[in-house]
Amino acid sequence: MDEKVLDSGSLNEKKLIELAHEARKRAYTPYSHFQVGAALVTKQGKVYLGCNIENASYTPSNCAERTAFFKAVSEGEREFAAIAVVGGAEGTEGKETCSPCGVCRQVMREFCAPEEFRILLEDGKGGILNYSLAELLPLGFGPENLAR
Repeated sequence: MDEKVLDSGSLNEKKLIELAHEARKRAYTPYSHFQVGAALVTKQGKVYLGCNIENASYTPSNCAERTAFFKAVSEGEREFAAIAVVGGAEGTEGKETCSPCGVCRQVMREFCAPEEFRILLEDGKGGILNYSLAELLPLGFGPENLAR
């Protein structure tokens, strides 16, 4: 990737949304025909893309957001700044609001500071919605909640 999406604390939201759309093109959705793409950026500006991947028995399916996180974590990344998520029915531009599911929010909570981590969504009107993880997962359960 030529252009950094994170530079000196400034997030290029539009670029991150564009990358999520690129990831969406790779989605494997023969059952739901609902394609989702995600672009996850680390605090150092590295981007990991993910798409949803379905399975005929349904439960082994994986969301785009978790695909991006698992790719990044498997490469040693542990500090994340933001994720852009886009989605929509197959054959559409996928520009309506597509919010992460509860399981994906919980995965984000495992690795991200709730007040700092940003979740970017399209608003269906050409704009970008920008939420903190805390806003989308109030009273979230994290590693610090486990007895040590």
